[in-house]
Amino acid sequence: MFAAVFNLHAGPIDAQQLRLGTSDNPDIKLFGDSGRAAFICSSADSSGTPGEKCAIHSLGSRYWIVGRIRLDARADLQARLAAQIGDQLEAIPDALLCLHAYAKWGERFVEFLAGDFSFVLWDDERQSLVGVRDQMGVRLLFHAKTGNTWLISDSLDWMATRTASSRDLDDYWIADFLTVGFSLEFERTVYRDIHRLAPAHVIKLGDAGATVRRYWRFEINEPIHFRDPRTYTERFRELLSHAIADRLPAGRVGISMSGGLDSTTLAACAVDITGDTARVVAECEHYEEVMHIREDHFASLAARRLGIELRIRIADEFAYDPQWRSRNIRCPEPTTSILNVHYLRQIDRDLAHFAPVWFEGEGPDNALTFERNSYLEWLFRRRSWRRLAGALFQYTRVKGLAGWAQTLRRHARPQRGPEGPDTPPSWLNRDFVDRLNLAERIATLGEGGDTSHSWRPRAIASFTSPFWQSDLDNMNFMESLTPIVRRHPYLDLRVAEFMLSVPPIPWGWKKHLMREAMRGRLPTEVLEREKTPLACYPDVAMMRKYGLPELSRGHRLDHYVDARSLPTADASDAELYLATGALALDHWLLQERS
Repeated sequence: MFAAVFNLHAGPIDAQQLRLGTSDNPDIKLFGDSGRAAFICSSADSSGTPGEKCAIHSLGSRYWIVGRIRLDARADLQARLAAQIGDQLEAIPDALLCLHAYAKWGERFVEFLAGDFSFVLWDDERQSLVGVRDQMGVRLLFHAKTGNTWLISDSLDWMATRTASSRDLDDYWIADFLTVGFSLEFERTVYRDIHRLAPAHVIKLGDAGATVRRYWRFEINEPIHFRDPRTYTERFRELLSHAIADRLPAGRVGISMSGGLDSTTLAACAVDITGDTARVVAECEHYEEVMHIREDHFASLAARRLGIELRIRIADEFAYDPQWRSRNIRCPEPTTSILNVHYLRQIDRDLAHFAPVWFEGEGPDNALTFERNSYLEWLFRRRSWRRLAGALFQYTRVKGLAGWAQTLRRHARPQRGPEGPDTPPSWLNRDFVDRLNLAERIATLGEGGDTSHSWRPRAIASFTSPFWQSDLDNMNFMESLTPIVRRHPYLDLRVAEFMLSVPPIPWGWKKHLMREAMRGRLPTEVLEREKTPLACYPDVAMMRKYGLPELSRGHRLDHYVDARSLPTADASDAELYLATGALALDHWLLQERS
């Protein structure tokens, strides 16, 4: 955990009032005129992995930085800074590279950074703080103002305990959580007066007050066209290899490996880069009771081909913890992960014995979304007749006989009518729904992503949706409970931008880019496997087995939920799954009150 405190009016920080000290004896550094700014860095950070343990660094007496920083493309940044840092390159930690970048480019320095990071920088000459969050939102950063004092931290719990007023709850955040499972606005938190810094944003604090600005967004203009199709797959492997190399720990690396294409591709590339199969270990979690989609079979095929160790874990009993209410685990915000977080923590502690860093396969499902119509319509509007004809021919060929047969079968079945618009759950408190005008809010905000891109609207929207943020937030929560670190090679900007830039036809058809890139490296059965979604809600299936939990009641839940209208055991899985949000909120409110 790290934090920064800044007084808008030059004057010393009231350390007693803000309770800077904590039980783990944090490192505290005061700055500025009369000690108007402070950095706090907790020595209790569980991870000793480079780039994950927070620390305070300085460049001379003017620049200071605190945060969690792991940079990508470090060599490129070093080359840009070589004139001012000379031959010290390899010895300089990533945090100091950020300070050198700020010293050279000023506030433009964020344009030259990439990786997983959130940090706060102090410029003593300008008497200003700069807080930065990485482009994809892998790391967290929060900010709040109490009186004339600003607080910035990667810990929402730390922020919430600094001042009593910050514990007032944000009804819109809670409404979104109960309706769709996550906040529809990046900046909101469960606390009304504490704000989340959105991904790719900077907050600057100084005598003039506070400013927040966006410093980066995906710039995907024209598709990349290569004459030789093999160049696409070669370039993909090259960029993914760079991303994996930047994220490899010194020892073993773990792969969270299903039997799908994304995670097995990571495993194959990790073996190629390390040149040592003993340095790569994988774990596959699969279900045997609630469903069986043969994840263990396909993961085993890939592991045998690659020669890596594979651990298989039956996941049914881990999907839901019938004792979850009695576990002494607190979440910074309400989350349905609380229903099985005890088991997930046990699993992660077990995984820590095998590798300190585990790779996740998130990204290709978003970046390689097959956007046939948007792409063809874009080519038509541009009158790119040659490209359009080529795309139609490639689509016919890449889809193949099996693909066209699937299309015929789909159109031969009776078609359902269009689904109605999303509406608030019927079990929400009616006064709450009306006061916040939730039906209009859902219709207006949708899932919150940016759909304005001309030929990649769904892919860009998925990366810019708060749902993506919610997923990464849950991973940060799990990291706070265990000693392992999760990293995301596909979220490397070089890899993500390349996948977004290839023509959707043919490369987005069933992730054709990755299947061709791994041909000959992964088993044919894995390469030809169809995308296999979960056949049910595993947590709901196990909840039915153990019985639906009761609400604790007797506190603020009635302000949000009409408990009499909550679904019962005979409701559909989808209805029960949505209602788990009410269970999670009920438990969180009870903990918050205590």
